[in-house]
Amino acid sequence: MITRSNLAEQLREYQMRSKHEWATASFFSSTSSHASSRVDAVFVIWEMLMFALLVFAGVALYFRYMKLAFLLMCVTAVVLVCMKVTKQIRQNRKSKRKMLLPLSM
Repeated sequence: MITRSNLAEQLREYQMRSKHEWATASFFSSTSSHASSRVDAVFVIWEMLMFALLVFAGVALYFRYMKLAFLLMCVTAVVLVCMKVTKQIRQNRKSKRKMLLPLSM
């Protein structure tokens, strides 16, 4: 049942979230107004790290360092799995926020 106290609580949570996102976004970038752009930049850095690890694994294979190449490929796979899990968690949180009652009600 929708009550006034539930709506007031959701409004307070919404205001706290929006204030928090604005503060983090303004800290990291003067032109950005969304915290998601900062998170996307972090994922680009992780993707560049994965690419570098794959290149180093290829170089290790070229010089016949099989153990080092295998280790680098395993680390790359772990980083990839962590990225996928983090993206999925972020999407679930975002969809959960969207399921809250709209403030216009």
